[in-house]
Amino acid sequence: MLSIAERHKYILDSLNKHGFVRITDVANELGVTKVTIRKDIKILESKGLLYKVHGSARPANPHVADLDVHVKDNINRDAKRRIAQRAAEMLGETDSIIMASGSTVYAFAEEIKMRMWHHLNIVTPFLRLGVLLNESENVNVVQLGGSVHKKSLSVLGEEAARELDDCICSKVFFGVDGIDPEHGITTSTIDEAKLTRRMMHAASQVIVLADSSKFGQRGFGRICALEDIDVIVTDERIPEQMISIIEEAGVDLIIVR
Repeated sequence: MLSIAERHKYILDSLNKHGFVRITDVANELGVTKVTIRKDIKILESKGLLYKVHGSARPANPHVADLDVHVKDNINRDAKRRIAQRAAEMLGETDSIIMASGSTVYAFAEEIKMRMWHHLNIVTPFLRLGVLLNESENVNVVQLGGSVHKKSLSVLGEEAARELDDCICSKVFFGVDGIDPEHGITTSTIDEAKLTRRMMHAASQVIVLADSSKFGQRGFGRICALEDIDVIVTDERIPEQMISIIEEAGVDLIIVR
């Protein structure tokens, strides 16, 4: 039987390795009751060493704030660039796609601008993207209309959603604020989540572009369950435990290095 100190060390070591731990899993691994592990986690949380959420624990508060897109541009820039390059390789020369908003999607747009296309149709609510690709040869940008969300520089609302009813696209690419085993795919606002779901309905394949910092995080607006995603493109710092969870959900995982 492990001592309290040994159990606490085991919990913290597991958190550092996997990014989160489930109370049931730790109890089974250590051969103790879930009540014991809940008490351990409560003590560790009181010391500021972890953050307790329903049925599990994480190294930090998983709830994310709605940040300005220009602030997001400077977070994990190298990883976003590599994700963007891989995303560009998934396109055909005559594709018709939907691109949402966000810093990783903008990096994707920059990759598109640097390449040659025969005829590429892009539907987007993202104002920055429309301006960036407007002069790209053989790239046709369909800019959705609606109310502008100032932090994301993206249009939202029913007008944008209705316009998607006229689109039939092969793929939709979008970034997220959180990928969580329990709460699925989330973003920072409910309106953005609603519009993203409409984008998903207008496309044959759903692709999430997310750097590894998004795993274990939760935004305010829930987009969908993990199982509703076809492909996730991320970087090599994805928590090890999340890899098996994503694969078990039937999602294709592409890790760029």
